[in-house]
Amino acid sequence: MSNTKKMMSPQNGRVTTVLEIPDEVFSEKILGDGVAIIPTSDEIVSPVDGEIIQIAETGHAFCIRSDDGVEILIHVGVDTVSLKGRGFVSLVSVGQKVEAGEPIGTADIEMIKENGYPTHTAMLITNMGVIEDMEVHSGYAEAGKTVALSYSLK
Repeated sequence: MSNTKKMMSPQNGRVTTVLEIPDEVFSEKILGDGVAIIPTSDEIVSPVDGEIIQIAETGHAFCIRSDDGVEILIHVGVDTVSLKGRGFVSLVSVGQKVEAGEPIGTADIEMIKENGYPTHTAMLITNMGVIEDMEVHSGYAEAGKTVALSYSLK
């Protein structure tokens, strides 16, 4: 990939493909393509330098537009909207500029598990039309420090 860009893992945990997410909206790439993280910690960080463009009212999902125009959805857990915000804290606001590795929120991963929800975090590129090529970097990742996805723009 020429002119490769990098997207860091938004959480500590195991990076894998979206195919492992037990929800067809993510596994069938309906909202976009990217990676899944099986988180081992509660902190969520920005994977890129960019701007927060949307935050779910319940704090379980964030949308970020990277400085190079890629739109990224970070969705923590499967069906976690049903928790109605319990266990989630947003540390940012819409319109805020963020840097890769900067904390944007927390999710009580143990509480999510205890309530019977899968903890898979989806990190999806929602405007795939701008992407020429992308590669998933699977394995253990450290939030904000390990590349989870590399891509090149059209």
